[in-house]
Amino acid sequence: MERGLIHIYCGDGKGKTTAAVGLSVRAAGCGRKVVFAQFFKDGHSGECCVLEKLPNLTFLRPEKTFGFFWTLSDEEKAEARNFYTAHLHRAMDLARDADLLVLDEAMSACAHGVIDEGELLSFLGAKPEGLEVVLTGRDPSPAMQEAADYITEMKKVKHPFDRGIGAREGVEY
Repeated sequence: MERGLIHIYCGDGKGKTTAAVGLSVRAAGCGRKVVFAQFFKDGHSGECCVLEKLPNLTFLRPEKTFGFFWTLSDEEKAEARNFYTAHLHRAMDLARDADLLVLDEAMSACAHGVIDEGELLSFLGAKPEGLEVVLTGRDPSPAMQEAADYITEMKKVKHPFDRGIGAREGVEY
């Protein structure tokens, strides 16, 4: 069995989720079992409907959205923590029989405390030997960076959002 490695796709640039989707398609196309779970997204961007149709891939669509974390009340934040912790547990359970686990926006979920970084680090330290793991999102902590084998940073040089152009279907979502 090949040893699975840990990837982090981070930074303020476009392409973190796109890179994770690309690796998922590659792995599924090679007959590998993939689990792809999203955090902080509504599960309706363009890649979701394609991922759900791929053989060998289990897509965990977040069944609930909470909006921007900084706008939530304390009660809503607690509800988000409970929801995303359960979502993480489901992904980790399914990953025990998978070849690739993608936790899209896990770095952001850790940074905002909706998933426990210590719990995620414990999972990474004890993951099945052949499991490849991809974590995306901004600002991975030093501990997450230390746990990673790959860190790829997407750097924004120029982006239409800076000129007031919103996300476009089929391009940014």
